[in-house]
Order: sequence, then structure tokens, then C-alpha cells
Amino acid sequence: MSLPQLRSSEDAFVDELFAAAPDAGAPLLAARAPRAWVDLNRGPEDLDPALIAGAGRVGQNPRIAAGLGVIPRVVGEGRAIIDGKLSLAEAESRILTVWRPYHARLTELIEESRAAFGMAVLFDCHSMPRDALNATPSAWGRRPNVILGDRFGAACDRWLIDLAADVFGEAGFLVARNTPFAGGYITQTYGRPRRGVQALQIEIDRSLYMDEARVERGSAFAAVAARLTEVTRRLAAIAPRALPMAAE
Repeated sequence: MSLPQLRSSEDAFVDELFAAAPDAGAPLLAARAPRAWVDLNRGPEDLDPALIAGAGRVGQNPRIAAGLGVIPRVVGEGRAIIDGKLSLAEAESRILTVWRPYHARLTELIEESRAAFGMAVLFDCHSMPRDALNATPSAWGRRPNVILGDRFGAACDRWLIDLAADVFGEAGFLVARNTPFAGGYITQTYGRPRRGVQALQIEIDRSLYMDEARVERGSAFAAVAARLTEVTRRLAAIAPRALPMAAE
């Protein structure tokens, strides 16, 4: 497998696209480990017995069945990452050294915001391959290039996803909601609107700003990043207070 193929599930350059967050008053928490190594948007218990020797059998879990547990078995187009299996000790080490520190810091940011302002808003930022949108209904002959996921209303209140849809739309993006991505582990776990934590997943079409086959910035990268800088500033200004933002 080539390096670009191995990186095909990676949210490449997303932290750069939302890099304006700190200047706008919103903390930016960026993943530094590739998703092919450990997936921060999966639960630590999502261990794939087909990949990890000694992992217990799990019930019906479509993510694990697809090879997309917390330690992925496959990357884009179902390509196997390794031959054979990993030891349970290796899987637990990745979770201990990468997954747990990331989520510990994310929890700290959320609690700091709740303590200071009575509310936290978490934007969980990702990218998606263009092919993932092939089955998505088109509008005016165009496919959406931003998908907002709120777990069908469970992870945030309606006003937040409505506002985010308006902000992206006014920046020239075509927005859809919850299809094909409604939100993963992060929005499901942290989104608790009744407890003062609003969580919204943002998926950006990679083909807008990068060469997906090469995993390189495309010619339109600077222009798309400029549009997303304005989006980031507006989202951070939802209220006159600092709001936590995380990009994976």
C-alpha cells in the first residue's frame, strides 16, 4: 500500500482550514496522530477482534464489522492496513498514549467553557471523500460540499445547526444535514444540550481544497481556507464569549 493510500482516511489539512479559531477566541484542539493509527472519533471499547488478537467478541457493531473500530483495520476502499493481527497490548498502548490524552483535553476545554460561561459549543471538524457524496440528493444539480451532523437533533439544539447552515451557505457552500454523516463518537458522547454542551459535526468535501489521490493541497486551497476563515470567525462569534472548537 502506498503512503497516499494509507492516508486516504485522514482528515488532512482540516486544522489549517480552521486555524483562525484561536484568534477568534475559540480554542482549537487538533489531532496529531493519523486515523489509520487510532481513530479519535470511535469509542475506546470499539476493538476489532478481526484485527486485534485477544479482543473480545462484540455484539452488532456496524463500524467494527466494516473494519472501522478505534484501531482501524482498513482505510479507503476497504484496503487492509496490515497483514495479520495486532496484539491487545499494542492496541491498548495506542489508546493510552493518544486517544485518552486527546479526550482528556477536550473534556477540560468543555468544562472550562461551561464553568466560565454556562455553556460550551463544540464544533467537531472533519473532511470527507468526494465519493461519499455520490448517493446524497442533489440540489439545483449540485451535490452538497458541507455536511452538518447533530445526531438528528440529539447533540445540539436546532438553533445551532440552523445558524451554522446559514453561515456556511452565506460563504458559498452547499449544505446538507445528517446524510450521509450524522455525527460520530464525539458528537454522540459530548453533545448534551440540556447540560449546556452543544456539539455539531462539520464535514468538508476534500475535493474542494485538496488532491485526494496525492493527499496534497490543491490549487484552490488558499481560496477555500479564506472562506472557512470567515466561517470560523462567525461561528466563534455566536455569543460574546469564547467557544471551544475541535478539529480532528
